[in-house]
Amino acid sequence: MRRKTRQIHVGNVLVGGDAPIAVQSMTTTYTRDVEATVAQIHRLQDVGCEIARVAVPEMEDAIVLSEIKKRINIPLVADIHYNPELALEAIRQGIDKVRINPGNLLQGRKSMDKIVRAAREHDIAMRIGVNSGSIDALDKVAQMQRVQVRLRDDGTLERSDPAETRRKEREELAERMVVRALEYVSWCEELDYHNLTVSLKSSTVLTAIEAYQRFSQRSDYPLHLGITEAGTLVTGAVKSSVGMGLLLAQGIGDTIRVSLSAEPEEEIPVAYEILRSLELRNRGVTFVSCPSCGRVEIDVVSVANEVEKRLSKVQTPIQVAVMGCVVNGPGESRDADVGLAGGKGKGIIFRKGQVIRTVPEDQFLDAVLKEVASLLPAAEAKLVYPEGGITDVAGTHRTRNEGMNLPILPHA
Repeated sequence: MRRKTRQIHVGNVLVGGDAPIAVQSMTTTYTRDVEATVAQIHRLQDVGCEIARVAVPEMEDAIVLSEIKKRINIPLVADIHYNPELALEAIRQGIDKVRINPGNLLQGRKSMDKIVRAAREHDIAMRIGVNSGSIDALDKVAQMQRVQVRLRDDGTLERSDPAETRRKEREELAERMVVRALEYVSWCEELDYHNLTVSLKSSTVLTAIEAYQRFSQRSDYPLHLGITEAGTLVTGAVKSSVGMGLLLAQGIGDTIRVSLSAEPEEEIPVAYEILRSLELRNRGVTFVSCPSCGRVEIDVVSVANEVEKRLSKVQTPIQVAVMGCVVNGPGESRDADVGLAGGKGKGIIFRKGQVIRTVPEDQFLDAVLKEVASLLPAAEAKLVYPEGGITDVAGTHRTRNEGMNLPILPHA
């Protein structure tokens, strides 16, 4: 059961209440470079991003927001720090939401009041963002706790418990984050402004979980989930999945952003996979593939990666399986909407549980994508299976007798 929160609007996207959990990302371009920023937002739209955030560190970035807004089809969020004039200009430019950390605004409460009044007047949303770094790093640097041993007067040894010490510090930090967030929310409520989301991010997964859990027990404002500075593609995806997955499984969270040190378009598939795994959203391709092992006689890794890449823009819910052995392959492929069970130099194509045909290895891509396209709306089908079909070949075959048969390269 999802935690019941009040519902707000970010442009034409509803957040909270019974609205679907919204997926968002943030551009990596210099916002003043309108062409590059718009192009990146379009790429984000293509893979399912529903809300886009841009950094606004200087006035040159703020004054172009209306031009960016005119050329995109999803809500635009301005990310503001320190200078309240940037937030006020962004609101005048017609953005849909402003992201503020009131704790780092120049002139603090006075500046926050100006921004709240402007947001209320223009009927736009605000995210109040409280990060553990902004709360804790200024007065306390986290240090590795070591086991310490001391000899008691009675001759016994007493050992410290660094795990328990870290737990207490984590709870204390999370509580400070929540208290500060509630204080900022009260500033908005005093001005009769309620179109708010709140985030309590940390790069430490357990701290973020603790903070979000505590806030959700005390307030019904919708929550923006994220693990900040999560890391590179693998590290960040794992930390985000663990942190947000645990919260979402408890019904906590109304919109999410997976933060990766990667192109922002790579954040969106991870976000949707988290939501699909918890049966919270049913958008796009649910992809099943085997990890490869000594039973496999096709290069299943290359084939699976290529199929997944070519289906990245599909929004219609569909399950696709690429399997490489006789043990699990036929069953998983039969359960999918479209499945490939590959064998020695050939594979069986399944469609809705029925065997369609057997194809040679060099036709795997063409056969799988053609069947997927047959189940999609016309516009998506053209993206997946263009006129003329697929002539590319993914991977090379392998056998237990020959090993992996790689192409012979000429000597230098």
